[in-house]
Amino acid sequence: MRNLIVASIVAIVVISFFALNKKPELSLTKITVSGSSTIAPLVSVIAKIYESNNPDVRIDVQSGGSSRGIADTRSGLSDIGLVSRSLNKDEQDLIAHKIAMDGISLILNKENPVGELTHQQIVDIYTGVISNWKEIGGKDEAITVVNKAEGRSTLELFQAFFGVKGSQIQADIVIGENEQGIKAVAGNPGAIGYVSIGSAEFSRNQGVPIKLLPLDGVSASTASLRSGEFPISRPLNLVTSKSPSEEVKKFIAFAQSSVVRGSVEAQYFVPAGGSQ
Repeated sequence: MRNLIVASIVAIVVISFFALNKKPELSLTKITVSGSSTIAPLVSVIAKIYESNNPDVRIDVQSGGSSRGIADTRSGLSDIGLVSRSLNKDEQDLIAHKIAMDGISLILNKENPVGELTHQQIVDIYTGVISNWKEIGGKDEAITVVNKAEGRSTLELFQAFFGVKGSQIQADIVIGENEQGIKAVAGNPGAIGYVSIGSAEFSRNQGVPIKLLPLDGVSASTASLRSGEFPISRPLNLVTSKSPSEEVKKFIAFAQSSVVRGSVEAQYFVPAGGSQ
């Protein structure tokens, strides 16, 4: 009986020791982010850096398009929306925090001999007036038109710049993510698409067989974006409600800081501060 009592006391002492010396678990703060597929890869990189310096914070980043970023932020599903364009007049209930600048480039397969297209030729390709590359100095090959899906800011800007309506576009392939468009063009010598300049430059420099077409005589590049010459440029925004949490404010300030400038440039975007 005595041995049983002693054993019980020892067990209680051991359990108490571990309970008292157990490290308290971190109370995690979660930040949810969703929206533009153009911005999502960059924000994922920034989020990892932020988490490494703030172990009590977890940042969940999802893509799905700028329209999703707006809708999720408004409904409260996300703390931050990713929107790769300026806010519209009917979106002034939200606040945009610019972290970088990007542009939109037409891309062709590297093997396509066509080096430049006029404004009208691009319109005619996307509306089905021109359907073979031989009509504009290329090979005798059908043109495969790659278009962006509804809800993507890239589509909105493309339509606005070229003055075409969605109902006019004769698409063979409809894609959502920039990477899908790049893969579609890289794998089809007759394809044409339009994607983020940053995404296209990054992929091309990784050996993906695509080329970026100049627009209105200006090369599609980060350099021409930085100089302000490229005709289709856009801000890359983190969007919030008008009363974000303090932790969300801290993350946004970090995403706009010089600390992440190298990460922005590594994704072939122009940091919000420009060339400073």
